[in-house]
Amino acid sequence: MLRSLIWLALGTFAIGTEGFMIAGILPMIADDLHVSVAATGHLVTCFALVYAVSAPLLAVATANWPRKTLLILAITAFGLANIVAGMAPDYLWLMISRVLLALSAAAFVPTATGTAATIVAPEKRGRAISIIYTGMTVSMIVGVPIGTIVAEHFGWRATFFGVAGLAALALLGILVALPRVASPASVSLAARMEMVRRPDLLVVLALTFLTLGGIFAINTYFGALMISVFGATPEMVAGALFLAGIGGAAGNLIGGCAADRWNARRFLTAVLVTLTINFAALSLVSIFAPGRHGLVVVYIIVAIWGLAGWSFPAVQQVRLVKLAPSLAAVSLSLNSSALYFGTAAGAAIGALAIDFISITAIGWTAALFELAALILLLATMKSPARTAKLASRAEPDPA
Repeated sequence: MLRSLIWLALGTFAIGTEGFMIAGILPMIADDLHVSVAATGHLVTCFALVYAVSAPLLAVATANWPRKTLLILAITAFGLANIVAGMAPDYLWLMISRVLLALSAAAFVPTATGTAATIVAPEKRGRAISIIYTGMTVSMIVGVPIGTIVAEHFGWRATFFGVAGLAALALLGILVALPRVASPASVSLAARMEMVRRPDLLVVLALTFLTLGGIFAINTYFGALMISVFGATPEMVAGALFLAGIGGAAGNLIGGCAADRWNARRFLTAVLVTLTINFAALSLVSIFAPGRHGLVVVYIIVAIWGLAGWSFPAVQQVRLVKLAPSLAAVSLSLNSSALYFGTAAGAAIGALAIDFISITAIGWTAALFELAALILLLATMKSPARTAKLASRAEPDPA
């Protein structure tokens, strides 16, 4: 089972490398295609919006497809879309490639996560999901910094061709090692709509939206911030992203254990407090300690950001699976939508902050997102008796 999950994690590694390396190569793309950094940031916004809208639609359209077949098709399409991106002659074609990348990623990641959650015992779901997300965190440790350096020496297009190679390797592993996984039970449209109307589900999704909005208000423009405010070289940006990945790998493991063993709401409260303070600190150091002498503080901030931010996904997804285990595919696809709507909102509002205030304002912007998430979590915490009562209610009938 572990061998099967590793190949799925390699697929998310490829997807994470492509998605997160934009932060490091954004200034290079802007210079080469003769567009502003804020406009280039819309490549992130576009990807996120397409992913957010398509994830639940694809979940419905492919509900009865064999899981292995769907994963094979999705990772193949992702690899081909990277080739399109690497060959894009202008900004429009690069934007089109990001749409194709988003569609294929939206088919792969929720399917891989749902597969991991359903093929293990319930008490191991958090750790299984964390294995899939290890691909994302390892992409920050290895893929994103290397991608930034490759882009510096061979051009940003080379990074997309490299990711296409990773996708091909993941495809080979899935073909050989992943066993046939039964298609999930058919879920009626009424059951899906009932999930969308559930207040407890909507609260969890709103928390995902706000938290990821804050993270990507910074993540999208982080490379540009380091270069323009702190005078960092591309190698320094790669080093910062490497630290974020190290923190993220540790946070992912902590989140997986927390999802199985700890009180989720208390854990998430600590995460959101940490992110709020951390992001505000990034704006403070940008204003009061610009230049190379502020980089040490930035590196510390980035490591904490990775640790706290990447402990969030596994806890959230296990919360969703527990709400309705038989409808995990539906709830996880909705969570992916909330995640990427948050990503789009964070990238778009971050661009507005840059245009109308300064690039140093992205830390304040992100902190406000996290503060709103914290307020929502605290306002919707239920007493143990109330939580037990809700948990005892029957799930929507999937028939």
